[in-house]
Amino acid sequence: MEILNAVKREKRTSHEARKERRNGRIPGILYGKNISNMLFEIGEVELTKELSKNGEHGVVSIDIDGTEHMALIKEVQKDPISRRFMHIDLEELSNETVVTTEVPLMFSGEDNVTRNGAILQKERNKVKVQCKGGNIPKSINVDVSNLVLGDTYRIGDIEFANEISFVDDANTVIAAIIDANTNTIVKDTPEVENI
Repeated sequence: MEILNAVKREKRTSHEARKERRNGRIPGILYGKNISNMLFEIGEVELTKELSKNGEHGVVSIDIDGTEHMALIKEVQKDPISRRFMHIDLEELSNETVVTTEVPLMFSGEDNVTRNGAILQKERNKVKVQCKGGNIPKSINVDVSNLVLGDTYRIGDIEFANEISFVDDANTVIAAIIDANTNTIVKDTPEVENI
């Protein structure tokens, strides 16, 4: 995990954050049970590089004026038009701190589904997990390569380490394989003769 370098900032005026962004720096806040709220600013290029590589969820290591903190990304605010980062909220944690956070789902094997004339309908793009801070995954892989028309993939189908538990119900549908022509789930069932 790379260490992000940041410096403390003082909130002197309401326009301070806008000025920082013009100078290529993104304002942020670090908070937690054992520290006072700490305002900081970080280079936009450095932050963009980290978040594009590791996603906008999970844990980052940040150095603020020489003190290193491990923190959970709680929220990233973006400009709705330019999509540039506007602000970041971090929550300090230790490796032993148990946290609840959302983790993005990464689907693999989608080519096998479409090759057979079906569509992968994604019902969820992230799931809520609970685990120690040091065990938070950047993403969770969902392999749909063996699914056929009519199949569904549920949270309970995800194979993952014992250190991580899912907060959402195990029967929650993550994805379904649907007919490309009718957009419905069709499962071949044998015909039953009337007696």
